[in-house]
Amino acid sequence: MDRRSFLTSTAAGTATTVALLNGTPAQAAPADNLARPVPDQAHAATGTNYPKVGGNLGNHSYSSLKKITAGNVRKLGGAWHINLENGSTSAAQQCAVIAQDGVLYLATTQQNVFAVDGRTGQVKWKTNVGTETTNMRGLALGEGLAFTISGDNKVYALNQKTGAVVWSRELLVEDQGDPNCDPASGQCGGSKGGLAGAAVYWDGLVYIGTQGSTAGARGRAYALNARTGEVAWVFWGTPGPGEYGHDTWEGDTWKTGGAVCWIHPAIDPELGLVYWTFGNPYPRTDGSTRGGDNLFANCLVAMDAKTGERRWHFQSVHHDIWDYDGVMSPVLADILIKGKRRKIVVYGSKTGMYYMLDRATGKPIHGMEERPVPQHAAQKTAPTQPFPGGEPFVETEPRIDRATRPVPFYPTGGVFEVHWDRATIIFPGAGGGADWSSPSFSHRTGLVYVGYGLINSAYSNTHGGRVNTARPLGEYFAGGLAAVDPRTNTVAWRQEGEWSLAHGNGVLSTAGGVLFQGRPDGVLTALDDRDGSELWTWQCGAGVNTNPLTYEIDGEQYIAVLAGGNGLPYPDIPKGDHLWAFKLGGNVQPAAAPTPPSKRNQIRTPAVTGDTAKNTVTLGRIWDSAKNAPGTTENLVAQNAMSPQHLSIAKGTAVTFVNPADNKSAHGAVSFFEAEFDTGLLMPGQSYSYTFNTPGEYFYNDPIAPQNTGKIVVK
Repeated sequence: MDRRSFLTSTAAGTATTVALLNGTPAQAAPADNLARPVPDQAHAATGTNYPKVGGNLGNHSYSSLKKITAGNVRKLGGAWHINLENGSTSAAQQCAVIAQDGVLYLATTQQNVFAVDGRTGQVKWKTNVGTETTNMRGLALGEGLAFTISGDNKVYALNQKTGAVVWSRELLVEDQGDPNCDPASGQCGGSKGGLAGAAVYWDGLVYIGTQGSTAGARGRAYALNARTGEVAWVFWGTPGPGEYGHDTWEGDTWKTGGAVCWIHPAIDPELGLVYWTFGNPYPRTDGSTRGGDNLFANCLVAMDAKTGERRWHFQSVHHDIWDYDGVMSPVLADILIKGKRRKIVVYGSKTGMYYMLDRATGKPIHGMEERPVPQHAAQKTAPTQPFPGGEPFVETEPRIDRATRPVPFYPTGGVFEVHWDRATIIFPGAGGGADWSSPSFSHRTGLVYVGYGLINSAYSNTHGGRVNTARPLGEYFAGGLAAVDPRTNTVAWRQEGEWSLAHGNGVLSTAGGVLFQGRPDGVLTALDDRDGSELWTWQCGAGVNTNPLTYEIDGEQYIAVLAGGNGLPYPDIPKGDHLWAFKLGGNVQPAAAPTPPSKRNQIRTPAVTGDTAKNTVTLGRIWDSAKNAPGTTENLVAQNAMSPQHLSIAKGTAVTFVNPADNKSAHGAVSFFEAEFDTGLLMPGQSYSYTFNTPGEYFYNDPIAPQNTGKIVVK
């Protein structure tokens, strides 16, 4: 059977044309549009406890608690607040907090695991699991144990009451049953990858994923015996010889093919299936050596939860060259379509499209059409890509009237636009539509809520010294929250704003009609689940890039969240170690507002003063910081081939832009998006002067090599 098939045994559904969103954001739904038939769910809502990342095994991020409502949420105040790492701002925090029997459990990037009293904020125990830092995204609880990972690739089982280590198991250091692994070559993943994601426990097994697609690791999904730590089974992201899908990789590229599973899975106990998403192939943007569809990269794989045997798979992007992996936790929901109950899995992605599939068979719920897409022979692109029925939850090409306005002079395209040696802007980019922010499925409204980003990417390949310009310098970032009706795979409403909400900004929905979601500027928001209107905000002191949760102690409902920032897409997101809990009538005051991150992709090289640079920018050259002078060699490919790249001057200063006589190419400097100045094309030996009379920040780039970008700050 054609590997393009999303199943091994069933045919695709009826082809349905995908309608792109129109030129204006979708309008909020009226209040009387709330009622949607929502059947009882196979995965029960959380209540008093919130025992795993995503709430339940279906990753609903929904709670049946309803004492906090849209009517009284404005009365929320701080119940308590603690700093887990003595107020450190050196590391970002990505861990989702969980709660059981009045105790919160979480881990920090500094490799400390905590149990915290949910009523008072008192630390009950703290256990260190190593010194090699890594993103700890969430613990699992089971059999009286708390399961977590460490930066040195160990899985730990801690006594849930005391924090004492019961067992530890080191992974990724040996072949773990792979007869084709050569540890010395680094092709097993051990020297390139690492453990990642939140742990998940079910019925005696602990499920652990891996990361490292950008380094050439070979992905694998682990199931471990919860009592002993012994490996029960391993599922490989890139199939070896004799395994299904091995022939979708050219030559030996499967050995370093990526396809890691760094987002926690969902589990359907009735079907006995675990649903895991696998990331992009390696090399990430260069498909020239790895011809084929590259299974199981960019796939949702349904496997036997006890044995790891593949039951079915669906690939959302064939032969990915755009970093379009679906890195959102799958959501298992029960919905009514034309009066018939359907058990579905919602698989979301950076393409800005949701793929909704039958949980048992993988057959598309709303149809799927394999459409022809742009082709590039050197990239060995797939001839078609799958488009689901319904509509995307974000546009699939950039728009000039929004944050996706492309930086000038780049070749530009929409989803699946090809690239090779010239940096080419695409949208959605690798940081949006939806990245790794956990969605929520509300039992109250029947909607799936998802945060998204409006962020362009620009890719080129590194042949001949060319750089991969993942996000064009100077571009703007933004995003929003979309409510998707899974009955039709269409957008019910959206709220678009000034912040990207695609990187860890998980959504919590509640029976009280309130959504909770954090922002990169440190603000936790409460929104009306009917239309996304803002009801309440709270400054947490650091970027909120984790999942909020709710729990109950002695009949009192609490909301909690860890605010610690993140590195993407804003490198300057305020970092910290703030653990907050809120309740109605709480009297702990908000944190001081940190400096919010820049809404543009900043140039972060140190500023060079006008006096040092002699008020001159030399085009096509990289600044030599040791000599405080332009370099001597022309460069057409680097992002920093402006000397200096970051110039600081006083108001009224005249700056001269020079193309040195010994350059071989024409160059220029054009201000965007403010249109402050334009040198035109300068041939070698020519120059242009401009006087800056207005204070501000001015980005500019070279029309010949647009990734070459500079910034002038006028004070």
